[in-house]
Amino acid sequence: MRVVEAGDVRSEPLLLIHDFLSSHLAFDEVINQLAETFYVIAPDLPGSGDSEKPAPARFPYSVEAFAEAMADLIAAYGGGRAGIVGHGLGGGIAIAVASRYPELVTRLVLVSPLCYPTVPSLRLRLALSPLVGWFYFKQLFGRGSFKSYFRDEVFAPAPDVPYARIDRLYEAFNTPSGRESAFAVLQTTLDTRPIVAQIQRLRPPILVAWGRDDAVYPAKHALRLAREVPNARLELFDAGHCPHDAQPAAFVRCVRHFFESPR
Repeated sequence: MRVVEAGDVRSEPLLLIHDFLSSHLAFDEVINQLAETFYVIAPDLPGSGDSEKPAPARFPYSVEAFAEAMADLIAAYGGGRAGIVGHGLGGGIAIAVASRYPELVTRLVLVSPLCYPTVPSLRLRLALSPLVGWFYFKQLFGRGSFKSYFRDEVFAPAPDVPYARIDRLYEAFNTPSGRESAFAVLQTTLDTRPIVAQIQRLRPPILVAWGRDDAVYPAKHALRLAREVPNARLELFDAGHCPHDAQPAAFVRCVRHFFESPR
């Protein structure tokens, strides 16, 4: 795995786990600010960014497999324990890490996490179609479709879309192994029931952070998650799916306050 480190290694470790089709670049707007307080560990998940993209026969690309990889990362970089910020798919992985390896997690920040079932967008429904899905994802999901997915769903309704970052994400995705890895993630994360089943087992203090105008996972999921998760706090931002991008200063203040508050 490609891992970016920032901050003082003597500070509290904070693991940042990115969303689907993304990489550590997703945290560009906040990583330096967080590094003033934390020792930040920001990996590219297996199959994403600059990390190795093994064939699905070698790595299953399931939430459980990602959680095991993140547990290994905490052991290697975090001195045995770390706080976790997980966004989207990374939030679902964070839930799995805290549920399966509670001794590794100090606090949990779930940012618009993958958890409850949703109706996939038209683009993702095409990619998951049993007859044409792989052909669509391998041949037709080009740079224009990739950009419009991020513009219309991930970053909406933000007026300033980071197209340069999206281009870098597309270059990492646009290889045979990158596309195959992403398609495998789509298939293995379609059923979110295993993630939902782990919610009640969460024990660390938890901050649920969500954008009111999230076009990927609706904000009503935030209210449900805050009710069902033990020890949860809820923070809604005037943002879409990426509150850490839309309101980076407010997001960082919220995370710092959460980690400084009593358990």
